[in-house]
Parts: sequence; C-alpha cells; structure tokens
Amino acid sequence: MTAPERAPHTGGGGGATSSVEDAFEALSAAAPEGWRVELIEGEIHVVPPANGEHEEIVSEVSGQVRDHRKDLGRYTGIGLLVPGASPAGRVVPDLVIAPKGSFSDALEYHDPGPAMLVGEVTSPSTADNDRGPKLRGYAQSGIAFYLLIDRERGLAVLHSLPVGNRYTRKVEVDLSQPLSLPEPFGFDLDTSEF
Repeated sequence: MTAPERAPHTGGGGGATSSVEDAFEALSAAAPEGWRVELIEGEIHVVPPANGEHEEIVSEVSGQVRDHRKDLGRYTGIGLLVPGASPAGRVVPDLVIAPKGSFSDALEYHDPGPAMLVGEVTSPSTADNDRGPKLRGYAQSGIAFYLLIDRERGLAVLHSLPVGNRYTRKVEVDLSQPLSLPEPFGFDLDTSEF
C-alpha cells in the first residue's frame, strides 16, 4: 500500500488556512472512488482504498455490534468534523457507532456529537495518524470510546473517558483475546476473528 499523500502544513494566518482548505476541497472532489481525503492537524492526507483484511475487520466489528445492539447504526465512510484534529479537521473513521438516524442529512461531514464510538483499523500508511492526531481529535470532540485495531502491533485498544485532547483510560489486549466494551455496549468484542 502506498503512503498517503500530504500537502505541506502551512500553519499561520487565515490565508494559509484558507489555501489548505481550498486544496482539501479540490482534492476531495478529484479523488477517485474509494479513496479518502482527510484534513488532520493542518495536513491533507489522501488514503488509498483499504485492503480486504482491513475491510474484513471493520465488517466483523460492525457485525458484533449489530448482534448485541440492533438499535444502533453502524456507519462506514461517514465524514466527521473533528476540530481537535485541526481547526477545520475533517476525518473519515473506518467505523462510527451512533443511534440510528444520526447522520440522515445530506452533509458530507457531520458533527461528531452523536458518535458513541469511533473505530480505526491501522494500515502502514495510516497507523501514525490513527495513534496520534485522530486519537487527540476524537478525545477533543468528546467521543466516549475510540476503538483502535492496531494490526501492526497486534493489539486491540479501547480508549475511553476523554478529557481535553486525550483519553484518560486505555485498555489493550492482544489480538485474539476478548476486549470488554462497557455500557452502553455491554459485551466482549471477540478479536479472534481479526
């Protein structure tokens, strides 16, 4: 898999931010189907389509949530506005769990308020963002749970209790071990399928 393309971080005043946002909009419009364009901490990341193993894991997590909580929506490919990732942070988590109907409008990027859990499955090209800027952004947005399936490290990690731009609780297990998802989920995630 190729590394994500990055636009230079321009930092600074409104003009620089505007040019990064303009570039983000242009790349988003031009990206081939299946590619994701994200704006994280002032950098544009263009991510190629995920491989089959990645998608199998996302599907398995989604299915296990469905088996235990049929009242919740399981969203893949939904954009979230995550200002903690950057002033105009726009990310596309691998999985978002929220009450059904939470994202029924026509927007491409949504307020993260309804999200109960976001999930990311690492790839070599996305692992650093998943472990760093996205983790900080999800905490800053007040998302209660961040599930990270870290394939490179062989871990399933559940971050919870967000305060500021960090999560104050972290539980990790080796892939193949059960990971307890507390209420409102109330079940053990079977990672042996990963």
